[in-house]
Amino acid sequence: MRRKVQKIIDGDTFKVRRKVRGSQYIRVSGLDAPEKGQFGYGKAKQKLSRIKGKTVTVKPRGRSYGRTVADVIYKRKRLGKKKRRYKWKLSFR
Repeated sequence: MRRKVQKIIDGDTFKVRRKVRGSQYIRVSGLDAPEKGQFGYGKAKQKLSRIKGKTVTVKPRGRSYGRTVADVIYKRKRLGKKKRRYKWKLSFR
């Protein structure tokens, strides 16, 4: 099903206008982005922001914390294609 992305919540979750399986919140399957307050959160959210206002294809896979977990396709490419965790190098001084 095709949905327009209304708002980016964090690096792996966004909100759509019309519900998918009872929720407007979609978590991209295959992505494990940093949570708010963790290092790299801003960059992960910014990366997902490229789909804001765009129409994406959503293929539901399940539910998690009230969100629909789904494969998300944009411009014929699946977001989170490989199980990937954002890795950030920390430097200590």
